[in-house]
Amino acid sequence: MTNVLVDADIIAYRAAFSAKDKREKEARQTVDDICGGIMYDCFYPESYALGFDTWFYLTGTGNFRNDLATIKVYKGQRPPKPEHLPATRDQLIKHWGAEVVDGQEADDAIGIKATELNGDCTIVSIDKDLLMIPATHFNFVKKEWTEVSPEQGTYAFYKQLLTGDQVDNIQGVPGIGPKKAEKAYEGLTKEREMYQKALEMYKGDADALLENARLLWLRRYEGEMWEPPV
Repeated sequence: MTNVLVDADIIAYRAAFSAKDKREKEARQTVDDICGGIMYDCFYPESYALGFDTWFYLTGTGNFRNDLATIKVYKGQRPPKPEHLPATRDQLIKHWGAEVVDGQEADDAIGIKATELNGDCTIVSIDKDLLMIPATHFNFVKKEWTEVSPEQGTYAFYKQLLTGDQVDNIQGVPGIGPKKAEKAYEGLTKEREMYQKALEMYKGDADALLENARLLWLRRYEGEMWEPPV
């Protein structure tokens, strides 16, 4: 049995943007083309022998992160939504069974489901944020497969805690990019050590670190709020 968890937000936006200045019908067809390609890449030919389970997740309303952000407005720099986004979301819901997730993001629902499955799944997305979730990952645009262990997932989270996330308007440590973040954690293997190093890079500002960590962290169970390691 193959379990596949799909970040449907990415599909909805890519299909809607690609259909700019085109008819709604073409936007809906693009959704089907992307989803059909994902099904082929993830299951052929194994699906004929083993069967499969697939979950598509879309972000709904009421993201808890909006109430957490005080340093900057969460996702405050996002461009205007494309015209056909409602249509591409509708296509995903009606034709691909996408579940709309309220109160949190689709990424959180994926993290929760992947944890429930003990990492025995494939996460389909192009979003690097999801690489903190231990599982098999498939970038459906680059056609790249990546295995993420629990240790690698933790490292990815702490690295992002330093670099921040410009797409979501989350400020990390000023002047710290991926290379400098890797250098900061060099030789560190335990989460407590990485937390202490991150706190040092934040110049002891535990409140700023906590806010960013909670904005960046993808949930592993319902209602989870990230806490520093003890």
